Amino acid sequence: MDKIRLFRRRFMPDEITELKDDTILMANDDVIVTKWNVLKPRNDISTGISAYFLKKGIKVSKVFDPNGSLVYYYCDIIETLHENGNDKYTFNDLLIDVLVYPDGHVEVVDMDEFADIMENGTLSNEIIAKALRTTDYLLKLIYSGHFSDLTQYITDIEKTLWTNRNS
Repeated sequence: MDKIRLFRRRFMPDEITELKDDTILMANDDVIVTKWNVLKPRNDISTGISAYFLKKGIKVSKVFDPNGSLVYYYCDIIETLHENGNDKYTFNDLLIDVLVYPDGHVEVVDMDEFADIMENGTLSNEIIAKALRTTDYLLKLIYSGHFSDLTQYITDIEKTLWTNRNS
């Protein structure tokens, strides 16, 4: 697991960032789970645990404030690029994000940015359609009460971390 390299590509602004400070807690052919601190200091959030669902096109992050309290689950719609035979993963952030708050409130954000990259031709029609279908899948999962199908990976890792910390 130590040799896996993770990169995040943003389209607005167009940049690729190696997530070299993220700690990989688990990795298999379907999911990579990481623990991280924010890249740039913020007052509202400071750390989190993310599960990258490599085949589903979703990254779910459990985000904590500086006191360790849950702020929200932040779900990114992503495209995963991985070449067989290497341990480099690039996650293209497709800009559509879904936030799930502790009280159950759900908010879809950054649709305006998604529309901008659609208009300027940054993404192919195939990727645009996939992003919209993935968002639809995620929202249906949340609204049907099955969001825990995704968050369970994070919950299991947290239990392991807590158990190891108290051993």
